[in-house]
Amino acid sequence: MNARDRDRDVEGRARSARPRDGLGRPLPYGVAGVERQPEGVVRSPGQTVVEAQRLLDAGMPFHAHEVFEDAWKSGSEEAAPLWRGLAQLAVGLTHAARGNAVGGARLLLRGADALAGLEDAYGIDVAGLVGWARELAGRVAAGEHVDAAAEAPGLAGPPNAPGGPRRA
Repeated sequence: MNARDRDRDVEGRARSARPRDGLGRPLPYGVAGVERQPEGVVRSPGQTVVEAQRLLDAGMPFHAHEVFEDAWKSGSEEAAPLWRGLAQLAVGLTHAARGNAVGGARLLLRGADALAGLEDAYGIDVAGLVGWARELAGRVAAGEHVDAAAEAPGLAGPPNAPGGPRRA
């Protein structure tokens, strides 16, 4: 396949049209996959939290990462560190669920470090997420298998049981 034969989006940028699974892994052409998140969607912070939580609860942290990334790129400069840190947590959970223990633990810790010290915003329990990410990173680094839906954090808390914030 040469460069002209590559899959392209409507703007002509190279973009794989291969279907993806719920963790964002490419599948063979012609196989049914999970619908991708549209890129560049501008949402309010509240809409971002609701959509990302829906995707996390469905075991699709890769897709939640894309929602956080849209918020990071389209939101205020002041909110960018929050959205970027949340995107890192979602990618860390993605890698952990894919079986990449080293990358998963590293990204969970990077996201936790990025969020540490930030204030709660938009109803997000930042401190609870930092604790969740660090605890999960330790389990992932120790070789524990991770199910993305079972480990999905609740963005708004309140914290309960080991494993971090979950919605009541």
